[in-house]
Amino acid sequence: MSINQPDLRGDSAAGISLPLSGDRTAQGRMPQADRGNTLGNLMDDMPVGALHRFVVWVIGIGLFFDMYEIFLVGSIGSALQHEFGLNGHSADFKLLLASAFVGMFFGSFCLGSLADRIGRRKAFVFTLVWYSAFSLIGALSVNAGMLVVCRFLTGIGVGAIYPIADSYLSEILPKERRGRLAAWAYTTSYIAVPLVGFLAVWLNPLHLGDIAGWRIILAIGSVGAIFVVLVQHKLPESPRWLLARGRVEEAHAELRRFAESAGVKLLSIAPEASGTPRPMSLGERIAVLRQMPYKKRYLMLAVFHLFQAFGYYGFGTLANIVVKSHGFSVTDGTLFMALSFLGYPVGSLLSIPLLNWIERRTLVVTSILSIAAFGLAFAYSDNTIFIVAFGVLTTCASNVFSNAYHVYQAEIFPARVRSTAIGSTYALSRIMSGALPFILLPVLTHYGPAAMFGVISFVLSIVALVVRAFGPLTTRRSQDEINPV
Repeated sequence: MSINQPDLRGDSAAGISLPLSGDRTAQGRMPQADRGNTLGNLMDDMPVGALHRFVVWVIGIGLFFDMYEIFLVGSIGSALQHEFGLNGHSADFKLLLASAFVGMFFGSFCLGSLADRIGRRKAFVFTLVWYSAFSLIGALSVNAGMLVVCRFLTGIGVGAIYPIADSYLSEILPKERRGRLAAWAYTTSYIAVPLVGFLAVWLNPLHLGDIAGWRIILAIGSVGAIFVVLVQHKLPESPRWLLARGRVEEAHAELRRFAESAGVKLLSIAPEASGTPRPMSLGERIAVLRQMPYKKRYLMLAVFHLFQAFGYYGFGTLANIVVKSHGFSVTDGTLFMALSFLGYPVGSLLSIPLLNWIERRTLVVTSILSIAAFGLAFAYSDNTIFIVAFGVLTTCASNVFSNAYHVYQAEIFPARVRSTAIGSTYALSRIMSGALPFILLPVLTHYGPAAMFGVISFVLSIVALVVRAFGPLTTRRSQDEINPV
């Protein structure tokens, strides 16, 4: 069967017909008189090609090690208490739990906009190598103080990488498949969560000679840098970012790489309606975020990230301690949490069709309310079956929520300020995650698990209301529709 090659030269009577395979055309086909074959429109309407899938795969692997780092200390916390003689409610142990999240705050806030300055590809590689290096150094820690410093520095890289990845995926993926393909990258990353849980069950009690098992778990987190360095030369830069920086020829060259991998021949590319873009300073990017509709969206996202960490990271960091408070042994508690963590990749897989079927804003609201309900049920459970069942349901809902909001937050800002907007607001969730042990552990200690999850559920309800009231609709809309000039 022959493949049709469209003539995209700008005749107003012609349509944008992008071949998928055989003589199928893209679902995003629109009359050229209405949309034009500008770079943005062509990226939105292009069929998915091998290069799109390659980027999704590489980012998924990179984020795999990011999630590994986030859930690592919560999983090996008991082993660290034993190694360094820390009390579970001591300030030193709380600081150890919080150190990586404090680093993530600074990473998100200070480096989250890095991708708007140096590019999505370079920023992604840099942050991954950064946190992998300090994860390896942390495995060699001789005392708790050194480990706290290493976890803080690891957190700086971890905090920056998700805003960068969100921006990268949002800009290169076609509008019809944006949510679905981004969810595949996130699903790949969440396999790390049960993996680190089961590694903790296996390795925490072990000593290989003089090497404690928790050190091996930490060292594994540094492997991601080797992989990404090997493939980074094949990663494309975002054409949208290049165009926003005024590097038009490079942007068109990368666009053609995507088109060729998808079996599309581009004979010409129309100039953007707004003229030739140029690089923007940080002050100019902030000025854009102070304009409507982005001002309202930015404030909504700031409130969202300030409180959403109560549900997502509150469970992942403190659930093991909740199980121990019911009288279960350290080993049983670690095993229950490892089983509960299976819900993370399951929920991520479930989000793939849901992101296509359900409006993104609705999915964010529904899933965060589900976290609140299942978390309360988990808190009241006092036998093995219910603890694991509601743990799985909570983590499953958590990753439907996480995938939905990562796709959603990247859609609601234009390319020229996207990474800056996401990074600076995402930083709030990281600093709140660092504060959670200090906020929630006293509630757990004095009032019990039900009270702690009651606080979490109340806060998550506020998040749901704010997103429903102020978040725009995005599903199957082009970047230009969502983000007017």
